[in-house]
Amino acid sequence: MANKQNKTDYLFFSGKGGVGKTSMACVHAVRKASEGKKTLIVTTDPASNLADVFEQDIGHKITPIETLDNLWAMEIDSDQATQEYIDQAVAPIRAAFPEQMVQVMEEQMSGPCTSEVAAFDRFTDFLDEETNPDLVFDVVIFDTAPTGHTIRLLELPAEWSHSIDEASAGSGQTCLGPAAAIQDAKHKYERALAAMREVEQTRFIFVLHPEAISIKETRRAIGELSKLNIHNFSLIVNGIIPGEKAENELFSSRAKMQVDYLAQIKQELPYQTTFMPLLAGEIKGIDRLVQVGKIFFEGQSPEQTFVIEPHQAHEQSLIAPIEVVRSRIEPNGHSRTVFFAGKGGVGKTVASCISAVWLARQGYKTLLLTTDPAAHLGDVLDSPVSDEIKPVSGQPNLWAVKIDPKAAAEKYKARILDDARQRGRPAEAIATMEEELNSPCTEEMAAFDKFIEYASQDEWQSVVFDTAPTGHTLRMLELPMDWSKQIDVKIFGSVDANAADDITKQRFEAVIEMMRDPDRSTFAFVMYPEATPIIEAFRAVSELSTVGIDPGLIIANMVIPPDQANTEFSFARRNMQEKYLVEIINRFKLPVAHIPLMPCEIKGLEMLVELGQVIFAGETQFDSVAGQGTA
Repeated sequence: MANKQNKTDYLFFSGKGGVGKTSMACVHAVRKASEGKKTLIVTTDPASNLADVFEQDIGHKITPIETLDNLWAMEIDSDQATQEYIDQAVAPIRAAFPEQMVQVMEEQMSGPCTSEVAAFDRFTDFLDEETNPDLVFDVVIFDTAPTGHTIRLLELPAEWSHSIDEASAGSGQTCLGPAAAIQDAKHKYERALAAMREVEQTRFIFVLHPEAISIKETRRAIGELSKLNIHNFSLIVNGIIPGEKAENELFSSRAKMQVDYLAQIKQELPYQTTFMPLLAGEIKGIDRLVQVGKIFFEGQSPEQTFVIEPHQAHEQSLIAPIEVVRSRIEPNGHSRTVFFAGKGGVGKTVASCISAVWLARQGYKTLLLTTDPAAHLGDVLDSPVSDEIKPVSGQPNLWAVKIDPKAAAEKYKARILDDARQRGRPAEAIATMEEELNSPCTEEMAAFDKFIEYASQDEWQSVVFDTAPTGHTLRMLELPMDWSKQIDVKIFGSVDANAADDITKQRFEAVIEMMRDPDRSTFAFVMYPEATPIIEAFRAVSELSTVGIDPGLIIANMVIPPDQANTEFSFARRNMQEKYLVEIINRFKLPVAHIPLMPCEIKGLEMLVELGQVIFAGETQFDSVAGQGTA
């Protein structure tokens, strides 16, 4: 599609979840296509929403955007990519081995890491002209997953190469497939990483908000990428409140907060930076994307360019009764685990911290934990959180822990191997097990195993689980079934099929049953009152129903209090939110609680306590921060 004499330009959009990566990636894609460049936008995000932004079906294929020439899109579907990957890896051995043996090999590739490997394999196709000379565009834009997940993907090629090399010298089998069958893939991954390092061809664009956690995450991600010899970075600082819009107390306070963070960005992140103002409505559809492009690239005035939606009257109550909300998070005669889920960046950590502090203040012995690789519990609590359970300073009855996947994996491997040695396994079997446990998927298996350990403890009356972004969470929830299959088929299949750890499997099954019991657990979905987080949460709810889990609560975050919708700008944004609050009620048919948009970042016990009073006790006054608001 592009002239072979000209190299394809690659643009990677990355950053903390919820900062507007997809919107900015789509704005750039529309602009490049409008300039006559053949442009592809592809997402590796397991919680993809390209179709929502472009308002058409896309899916796991290169699809032309119907209303704009020169633009194509693709959403990599992990399930389809996994099957394609397995078929490709197993195809060369089908003719040479019995069907039963081929089936065992397919089973060996059915583990939780294969889907991530397969998604990356599909992703690298667009970076490797040698493998796919017909898939050459002038510009390829990657709308990536939230930063922590993206960095894991970029680190994987080195791990896979190591795994392939070790397996070639050992059993010849890896969780990625037969080592001999995927040697070519190793070279493809190396070429892909080389393309990412080419500064004349590839640029990483970090989207961030002028807020502490977003800055910290961007700085960390750039540091990690630099270790991979990737150095071409630029920034888009999104969501800036224009001075003329800061006419009311709430937005005035937030604008003042942003000034300090903008200075911090300039000092700590000295890269080419472009600024994007907060708009009065959402970015959705080609017309809106074109309008935003004029604001972003040409500096046009948002008031004269961005069309505000007409006001819609809403008569129904937008918030559930306090006692109903409380009944979904408080223990009911026995322990209760509350899982906070939702699209990356919607405020799960804030919601989990507010809830955990509230429960602890009610006298419940509470454990707050996260398996999110980009954990921010310590930032919100304003108290250090480590990979050991420790009390939260200043709040009786509250303990917190961050599950470190790497540390958990080391302990997990040691435990499995020690157990095998105690069972008297022969040295060859131990070597095979160790080889399998060195595969890239072990960290995720170990992290979930660690969560199971904490969730199985009897000492906690309340367990609050700040989960990772939705696609990651769902994969973890499916791990117990996959884990058992891995242990049975992969590790012990050639040794002793009856040697699987029955106690561990029973422990997994008990926790899964707890998750399915609404009297003992609640899945609370957190979302902004905007289209994309709602659609993503609804998809996740549907996925959870397939494993027998139903949600129990919705948390709408960053809701503009009605008394602050007193200017044209704030009224327009509140009107947009009300439309989606009604949709949330009608679509999910669950109790809905609101976390109000605050004048500053939510951080520290004092703010968490006051917001707990708002959400779970119905109070409306704030003493510790400037401004007032209602839930």
